[in-house]
Amino acid sequence: MADLYAIIVLMEHLEKAFIRDSITAEEYTPQCANLIAKYKTTLNFLSDSVIDLDTFMNDYKLSCPAAVNRFKIGVPATYEHAIGDNKTDVAKSAKYIAETVLHFITVMDTLRLNRHAVDEIHPILVDLIQSLNNVPGLPADFEGKNKVRQWLITLHSMKASDEITDEQARQLLFEMDQSHTEFYRLLSGEQKNNDSSD
Repeated sequence: MADLYAIIVLMEHLEKAFIRDSITAEEYTPQCANLIAKYKTTLNFLSDSVIDLDTFMNDYKLSCPAAVNRFKIGVPATYEHAIGDNKTDVAKSAKYIAETVLHFITVMDTLRLNRHAVDEIHPILVDLIQSLNNVPGLPADFEGKNKVRQWLITLHSMKASDEITDEQARQLLFEMDQSHTEFYRLLSGEQKNNDSSD
């Protein structure tokens, strides 16, 4: 249990260091991904004695809100938000747009093929959020990012071997299809039709 305690405290310090620009994105990203992996592994080993993160933190009087947030999302902040170099090059823009479309289609096809395991869907959604963040000019409030982020949180709270329900799969497919359509509208400069019903 000491290992889990240390991982949580380390993540809290890492998140704060990143927020304060004490470390660069290049230093932060691999360290954060490493701590997330260690957290998952440690939590699996302690599954008999640790119910969940919130209970553990209450039992040991830990207050690490940044770490809790990062563990719930399950990916570094650099993946979650558009952080990194300026991506104004036209060739790179086309590449990022193509990758984003590819990831939208891949996640929808995966669901249509009834592949509902967390370890099949989660990596595609991580790739999708990274690509969305790389697309220059995409509004920060693009609803598709929020939907992907929420699904990442949901999937991250499950085991890799778990499967989402048929109802969840249908909802995820619906939301990704909507987000893909809205992404296309934004790229083509069309305004969202507010009169349409969802």
